[in-house]
Amino acid sequence: MWVPPEEKDPVVLLAPTRKSISLFGAVNMSDGRLVTRFEKQFDAITFKAFLIQLLQHRKKGKRIVVILDNARYHHAKVLRKFLRINRNALRLEFIPAYSPELNPIERVWKVTRKICTHNVYFEKLNQVTAAVTRQHNEWKSPNETLRRLCCIT
Repeated sequence: MWVPPEEKDPVVLLAPTRKSISLFGAVNMSDGRLVTRFEKQFDAITFKAFLIQLLQHRKKGKRIVVILDNARYHHAKVLRKFLRINRNALRLEFIPAYSPELNPIERVWKVTRKICTHNVYFEKLNQVTAAVTRQHNEWKSPNETLRRLCCIT
């Protein structure tokens, strides 16, 4: 950052922390609808809870295909029975390693950061969560923004 020499040095507010929020998300690529779930951590149990939530948004007679990276908890033994029981309603597809650009939800996370957190000072972590939640609530219903962002043409 450049500051004219005759002016006082700027003060940049910074909350020195390494805390983060964990957020599962999926976007319906046909209508742009977003489904998210905050958790304290990412693991097989919380991922299964997200999949259960995702199945509640399934249209009758339709199958959900979830595009995933190869995080360890996506392949956990705990999920096998659940996935077998729901194999007609849910299918997991894994992208190649080091290829996040192939996962449509990564585009949503990038836009979320740009809209909600870039150049904004948050004193507390719950303020970050609130800002992200406000934006994601707008995207819970069908919307053209996410549909166009994530569509495959």
